[in-house]
Amino acid sequence: MTDQTVIVTGAASGIGLACAKLLLARGARVTAFDIAGEKMAQNLPVGEANLHLIAGDVSEPSLCQQVVAETLAQFGGLDALIHWGAAHSMARWDELGAEECNRIMEINVTGTFLIAQAAAKPMIEQGKGAIVLCTSTSVLYGGTGGQGQGGPAYIASKGAVIALTRSLARALGPDGVRVNAVSPGITETAMIKDYSEEQREAMKQRFPLGRFADPEEIAAAGLYLISDQASFMTGETMHVNGGSNFG
Repeated sequence: MTDQTVIVTGAASGIGLACAKLLLARGARVTAFDIAGEKMAQNLPVGEANLHLIAGDVSEPSLCQQVVAETLAQFGGLDALIHWGAAHSMARWDELGAEECNRIMEINVTGTFLIAQAAAKPMIEQGKGAIVLCTSTSVLYGGTGGQGQGGPAYIASKGAVIALTRSLARALGPDGVRVNAVSPGITETAMIKDYSEEQREAMKQRFPLGRFADPEEIAAAGLYLISDQASFMTGETMHVNGGSNFG
């Protein structure tokens, strides 16, 4: 892990921020990418030699290519991409309009593909690399939205990420590039800020471990999937959900 160069998206907060910090603590070189540039700069150690920050929208093709190009220029290579960045939607089926549905798909599906596509190209040239995408345990039970929960647009987008993971794993495997996904359960991030105390307690009843995840626990799964310990894993979805859904 100490000699890896990794792009981490969603790095301004939550799981992405935890992931970037864990990588830096282990000596990795990190390009942190998030649309919330100021927040990212506040939360990460600006000036650290092993850290490069880029602010922008993952659904912009030219920006995804720029992120990879700057990483190569700054650090001389690219070993892995861990893509946590996503947009949330709580709109229920009867509230969801085409504009919001398309926005969520553009960020969570098209954006996921674009950053993976950009990262894969130098990995193919070097004959190795690892890509980790992010889906959601809510795909397993079908969230309906409202009160902080993901609605149909969000759930559909995260289901598409599972299919994309499998497609990319099959396409890139012959060139030595592994592609896997992490499926987090409910995690203590801003995404659940709208949960009421009653809702939190009710949801925890579904967890054999009796609690939600810390961001670092989910981030650690991403670090495992880019490590040599996961060298024979590709096309898989790793469920990290405290037993709330057994996958």
